[in-house]
Amino acid sequence: MKIEKLPSGSYRIRKMYKGETYTIVFDHKPTQKEAMQAMAAELDKIQHKKDEGLSFKSAGEKYIDSKKNVLSPSTIRGYITILQQTSESFLRINVLDITALDVQTEINQLAQKCSPKTVRNHHGFISAVLGIFNPNLKLCTTLPQKVKNEPYIPSDDDVRRILDYIKGTEYEIPIVLACYGLRRSEICALTLDDIDGDVVSINKAKVLGDANEWKLKTTKTTASTRDVIIPLEIADKIRDQGYIFKGHPGKITEYLHRAQDHLGIPQFSLHKLRHYFASKMSALGVPDADIMRAGGWETDYVMKGVYRHAMEDKNKAAQRDAARKLGNTLFS
Repeated sequence: MKIEKLPSGSYRIRKMYKGETYTIVFDHKPTQKEAMQAMAAELDKIQHKKDEGLSFKSAGEKYIDSKKNVLSPSTIRGYITILQQTSESFLRINVLDITALDVQTEINQLAQKCSPKTVRNHHGFISAVLGIFNPNLKLCTTLPQKVKNEPYIPSDDDVRRILDYIKGTEYEIPIVLACYGLRRSEICALTLDDIDGDVVSINKAKVLGDANEWKLKTTKTTASTRDVIIPLEIADKIRDQGYIFKGHPGKITEYLHRAQDHLGIPQFSLHKLRHYFASKMSALGVPDADIMRAGGWETDYVMKGVYRHAMEDKNKAAQRDAARKLGNTLFS
């Protein structure tokens, strides 16, 4: 930002912002810091005026639109759903008039009908919107207590029975790949070009966009872009078949549920096979870093939560063995 001296002896700074030029005149030569602070205050004042007539609904829509090219389609779709779930009374409030009590009241009403996780996601969205359009508002919202969910892990027997049942069907390959830690979105985006020998390159995902159309995008996280080793016979079967899966992604889960009903196995989603993969790898003694790399986890938080029960079983076995050895020492 350049400081210009005017013929009158005063000083001027100018800044181009969103296609418009803003000017501030000083009666003395400002320092760079002073000039920057003055321009920031001026832009903030102008933005404040623009936002004066903005309802939370309009602010939420502007926030979502500003994120469309940087967030995943599924995240944008989730934001749109949250906005649709927000009460009409809250949507109509001027975004600058919203108070911490308004937010608490909205969250309290939502907590009566939604899970704690949904409520927390909803609050996260409201906080993000207000952080942009009403940054001076300090929230201290009380949220519902988190519910500790134990992830369901299919048993070895259940998985084997399902794989026997689906053998030879168009759903065999995608369900087998799920057992090797692939997400449904990654499976449905795969092509034959992504398979080299026994190596599957995960570099894209097929997801549902905010307009309810399926589209290809980058993987969920940078860690999700990875190479996964699968048995050579599975890779050869894919090459012989000529494709991985051609149908609607939802059909895989529908078929899996029909197979489970036929076999008398409790229904679980395709994603639970990813949990099975993490749990099984841990039980087989595979190092955490290798499990994270193969499954495309960015941190070990979720991964360890998935196979925590497997680790507990191993710990109990070790404790039992130690107790037996101590008993032999004490009582032999």
